[in-house]
Amino acid sequence: MLFSLAVIFLVGLSAAAIFQTIGLPRIIGMLATGILTGTYVLDLLDPKILGISSELRQIALIIILIKAGLSLNLSDLKKVGRPAVMMSFLPASFEILGYFILAPLLLGINHTEAAVMGAVLGAVSPAVVVPRMVKLMEEKYGTEKSIPQMILAGASCDDILA
Repeated sequence: MLFSLAVIFLVGLSAAAIFQTIGLPRIIGMLATGILTGTYVLDLLDPKILGISSELRQIALIIILIKAGLSLNLSDLKKVGRPAVMMSFLPASFEILGYFILAPLLLGINHTEAAVMGAVLGAVSPAVVVPRMVKLMEEKYGTEKSIPQMILAGASCDDILA
């Protein structure tokens, strides 16, 4: 199990660095590592790791959301006010509503399945949004109008709603 964790971390971080040097997002290298070392290609991982994979994913999500929360400034969010609240629930609500209305017509599924599909597909990936917004905040890009902070708070709350 320790070997599997070492493979995941070392190869994943190495692939992320390689992908970053060629101008692609780091997460693509990590995803490629997961696919290649997984059960369908090279099968390098211990079955015990696969048994706790849901817990590992939850830990990763918690780390990403903590990073997002620690990079937010409450006074900036208060300054933005209403748009931050609107970004928190309106996008996901409209996406779920769109799937609820159109999916039964286009895909022939019932409304409950359409709503669940809208909630799953409407969720914003914090693994993509959080690092980009933190990077923009560090570079002071858009921080005068608190745009990265608003997107960061909105994406986090959007996921909770979905």
